[in-house]
Amino acid sequence: MKKYGTFAALIVVVVGTLTYLAVSGGASNATYYKTIAELGQMGDHAVGKRLRVGGDVESGSIRRVGGRVQFVLVQDKTRLTVAYTGTDPLPDTFRDGAQALADGRLDPDGVFRAARIQAKCASKYEAKPGQMPGQAPSNINRGKSI
Repeated sequence: MKKYGTFAALIVVVVGTLTYLAVSGGASNATYYKTIAELGQMGDHAVGKRLRVGGDVESGSIRRVGGRVQFVLVQDKTRLTVAYTGTDPLPDTFRDGAQALADGRLDPDGVFRAARIQAKCASKYEAKPGQMPGQAPSNINRGKSI
């Protein structure tokens, strides 16, 4: 009986430790997706806080300055200057007009310093007119001989 009690106590300690590490690690890495307007409404509370901000890359705004990439995110006529200083290469779909998520912190000067960028080209993943989402285009050979 003593053997089972020791084993149960060991299991409780291991599960408790794993739970603590999951909760404390997750809380420090938590980021919240905000629109540019929501970021502006946060005012000084947004400065220095780790956030994720989404919008469309403004046409002609992508500039490479030294080791960083600077661009402007736009959403409903609200603009946010973003400076990406991360080490990962930018996604292939990151270009003018693409939807992008910037993960980083807002500086007191109003520039969002991003450590990570995610981008997607919405038109690339949308169904063509008259097609259901996930349906293959009609011009694909489906195993029929030509």
